Amino acid sequence: MDLLALADFNLVARHGGFGKAARATGRPKATLSRRVAELEGALDLRLFERGARALKLTEEGRALYERTGALLAEIDETAAAIAAGGNRPRGQFRISAPLLFSQTAMGKLAAAFALRYPEVRLEVTTEDRPVDMIEEGYDLVIRVNPDPDESLVGRAFLHDRLVAVASPGLSPPVEAAAVPAVVRGGDQATSWTISAPMGRSSIIVDPVLRLSSLVMIRDAVRTGVGAGRLPVSLVSHDLAAGRLVCWGDVEGSEIGLWALYPSRRLLSARVSAFLDLLKEAFPTGAPAELAGYLAS
Repeated sequence: MDLLALADFNLVARHGGFGKAARATGRPKATLSRRVAELEGALDLRLFERGARALKLTEEGRALYERTGALLAEIDETAAAIAAGGNRPRGQFRISAPLLFSQTAMGKLAAAFALRYPEVRLEVTTEDRPVDMIEEGYDLVIRVNPDPDESLVGRAFLHDRLVAVASPGLSPPVEAAAVPAVVRGGDQATSWTISAPMGRSSIIVDPVLRLSSLVMIRDAVRTGVGAGRLPVSLVSHDLAAGRLVCWGDVEGSEIGLWALYPSRRLLSARVSAFLDLLKEAFPTGAPAELAGYLAS
């Protein structure tokens, strides 16, 4: 297989069209088109569906792109490292991280990484949805309790759990009485099962507010408008200061924060360096370590 043609195919697939790829790289559009046509001929496969206004990968084209994109990136990184006489991280580095982790820790982590590796251009995008790493061009994603994915590997670097908390002025739950609650949008739970020193119990909840972020929920719960289910790391300082009280641990609410990256034999120097930084920041992965980012 012609590696140059394969590289040009990946270039067009990544940018979503011959014209876009040509403008982004300065390569002639006709050359890119010819190279992709040659690759299709050599494989006897159609890799793109060519419409009047859009270019779309075929099923075979998508499979080829997903399997060869990371390998070509490794070749480029290895060549750059050899040319530079080492394996120092450099180049573009894109990370996707969930909202709460971004609000509490990602800014400081990103700044520390940028200071340590000035030759890397780091871009962090905040979103809770499960992104497609290959399709959207991410080098690493951070996710909460991710579903298994054969195309990705990773490691859990933080652990947390949910607790039911409320303002000290809000009366604790009593038998069969509904408690006002602040919940996330889309949460349809009508009761919470909690474990406390006094035993296991079920709390009937009446959602009086629906908010889109856990930080918003915490701020609302502080006012006394209702109880909330929140991560220990987010409320530990409020609990210590007496601004909130804990009614118990929410059963089945264990949280694992994972760093995921494409499954490949040679790990990018940028990804490896960021994983090392996560290990430094959260050596045991306990909730208190993330809570420390909130306090500092």
